[in-house]
Amino acid sequence: MLTGIGAWLRRQREARGWARREMAVRLTQAAQAVSDTTVPSIENLCTYIRRWEFGRHGPTERYKIYYCTAFGISVEEWGTAPPPPPPKLKTKARTPARSPALNGAGPDLAASIAAAYRGMYGDTVEREVKMAAHEASDRTDQDHVGETTFEQLRADVVRLSHQCDTGEPFAAFLDMRRVRDRIYRLLDRRLSQPQRTDLRFLLGCVNGLMGINADRLGYPDAAGELIRNGLASAAAIDHRPLMARLRCELSTIAYFRGRFIESRDQARGGLEYVSTGPGAAYLHTIDARAAARLGDADTAREAVRDAQEARDRYPSYTDDLVEIGGEYSISRATHQSRIGAAFAELPGAEREAAEALEQAIGLYDEGPGEREEFSFAGKPLAGINLAVVRLRSGALDAAAAALEPAFSLPAVQRISVLSIRLAAVRDELAAPIYRGSVQARDMGEQIEEFGREAVVAGLHGLTGG
Repeated sequence: MLTGIGAWLRRQREARGWARREMAVRLTQAAQAVSDTTVPSIENLCTYIRRWEFGRHGPTERYKIYYCTAFGISVEEWGTAPPPPPPKLKTKARTPARSPALNGAGPDLAASIAAAYRGMYGDTVEREVKMAAHEASDRTDQDHVGETTFEQLRADVVRLSHQCDTGEPFAAFLDMRRVRDRIYRLLDRRLSQPQRTDLRFLLGCVNGLMGINADRLGYPDAAGELIRNGLASAAAIDHRPLMARLRCELSTIAYFRGRFIESRDQARGGLEYVSTGPGAAYLHTIDARAAARLGDADTAREAVRDAQEARDRYPSYTDDLVEIGGEYSISRATHQSRIGAAFAELPGAEREAAEALEQAIGLYDEGPGEREEFSFAGKPLAGINLAVVRLRSGALDAAAAALEPAFSLPAVQRISVLSIRLAAVRDELAAPIYRGSVQARDMGEQIEEFGREAVVAGLHGLTGG
């Protein structure tokens, strides 16, 4: 079968007068039309095309779709459509148009592409402008590694950290990988020690951000590996705030996988690097939450007090991570939300949990303060945790109101941790007090719908390529 498809692909290409390189360009443009930036370089894609045409391997589903886009046929015609009449004159390879290249394709093809990438068509003009900028940066790196290069990389990391808070996790992840690859290329060159130190710091930051987004997309193992790579870069230059922050992320991943001892140990390991400021406060709140799940209420309460002290004692604390901002800064609202989440795990601490979570939601409603930025998941997560607390006291209406920010999120921002915490809400709805309640049943259906539309479910259902 592969040999037959290979011969068909070659006939289709040659009938149009396209060299393999032009075929690769057209496949790349079909991918770009649906915001897929993960296809390989033109040279590597030419190698793929050669293998496909010789029948050594078969194209995956996404490349079948891109082939159909380039050929202007429907997916039902894959492998059977006759080649078009050959061109009357042999001409040079033409530069394809920069439009989405869907003209002539049937509605089924457009629907297939939309389904494969959840209908998220990118802006062609914006993409082309960004690609031109990236190419210019890469060429500058080839010619000279100077202050401008490092300024641009730092600007990229700052932008990516903010994008991690406000953008779409998958799109941000792809952009982060591009910047990381650029840093890797620079590290292969002969550089001064200060330059290497700066690059190692930025590399640790980017790997950390990639790990955070990988976890949000539902890949905790890959997230842990990325974060540990970032931790290795931070350790190589003894950057203690970055080492502490990446321990926070490892601790969080362990917590939401039910590994509470590991989560506690990672948090306490991070506290060996920092003792004050928002980073230390973050570690204490994770320690408190893990201790609560381990049944150690006294340690949990002590960790909450330590978290408050670490943040309140040095209100003007700053370091390299705080200067980057975005995901690497921690707002007052987020701090209060994490304290409330820790209290929510303590039996008998529902009042304290509700107070902290309501305070967090109030701060989110006020808007970010100076040098603060809110994550798109901040208020929804605080609301979910508050809903858990409210359901324990029988306040179904209050719980429903607290869940509204989560249910209002677009699909691309319905990340893994929100689905995990909504499962806790559903557990509370199983209590005898809510049996037969129409409102409780509707809430459960909304949670199921949230899970079906979450970015985690969408990405995990995509065909690999």
